[in-house]
Amino acid sequence: MPVINVEDLTDKDKALMEVNQLKVEVKLERWLTSKCCEEIKDYIQAGVEEDTLVKGIAEDKNPFKEKGGCVIC
Repeated sequence: MPVINVEDLTDKDKALMEVNQLKVEVKLERWLTSKCCEEIKDYIQAGVEEDTLVKGIAEDKNPFKEKGGCVIC
């Protein structure tokens, strides 16, 4: 898809692009925010057992664990 420089377009071309975009947007199915939030919450809770951000990484599988400490005498 070619890049369009909007500054080079005429006002008529800009208006036509806006009308076409609005035609696309009006066809989109709209959902209530409350419904979407519930579905996202259910999805997150369904995968909480496998989620390393919630559960953490086991020490034996953590590639970034410290190999040893620094001792200053």
